[in-house]
Amino acid sequence: MMLDIKYSKQAVRFLKNADKILVKRLLDKINCLQKQPVLHDSKRIEPSQDKLYRVRVGHYRILYDVNHNRNIIGIVKIDKRSRVYA
Repeated sequence: MMLDIKYSKQAVRFLKNADKILVKRLLDKINCLQKQPVLHDSKRIEPSQDKLYRVRVGHYRILYDVNHNRNIIGIVKIDKRSRVYA
C-alpha cells in the first residue's frame, strides 16, 4: 500500500532552492518512505509530542509524520542537521 505525500511550505521551498543532485537524493528517499513509512534507518524523535520521525540523507535530515488512518505522510521539514531541529 502506497501512502500519499504532503509537503510543508518549508519543505517545498527547500526543494526548490537546493541543487538538483541533492533534490534527487532527497526525493529518492521520500519515494522509499511512500512504500515503507518507517525505514530501517528512520528514527523517532523522542521529545516531540507529535509522532515525528527523521531519516538521514547525507548531512541533511527529513522530518516527517505518518498518519496511518488517512494514509498520508507529511514531510514537515528538510534541512541540514545543524538547523533542522531548531
